[in-house]
Amino acid sequence: VQLQASGGGLVQAGGSLRLSCAASGFGLEYYAIGWFRQAPGKEREGVSKANSSGGKTYYADSVKGRFTVSRDNAKNTFYLQMNSLKPEDTAVYFCAAGGDLVLTDPNRDDFTYWGQGTLVTVSS
Repeated sequence: VQLQASGGGLVQAGGSLRLSCAASGFGLEYYAIGWFRQAPGKEREGVSKANSSGGKTYYADSVKGRFTVSRDNAKNTFYLQMNSLKPEDTAVYFCAAGGDLVLTDPNRDDFTYWGQGTLVTVSS
């Protein structure tokens, strides 16, 4: 069972990146998905999550209107499209998958599976 995050990199402020998280060893379609980030010297924070059907989503206030979470169950992969990036979006981004109960509270982060981080650096 594994989640493999990719797509990070260096981008100028105002630019876009799309992060991917490929799942292996389990069927992603049955799981809620999530993205978290941790900036240097800061605690990890939730960025976005969506339940297994995609009917319920959550976005941190800091990314609302700029980031979009999506999934492709046929590819067993989910994504985080990040637009209008700001220097304060610089962080290591982590993907996660878990039960739909993680959507019952914005602060819940008890996902079952976690991927390794991918670094996003936004220059000013």
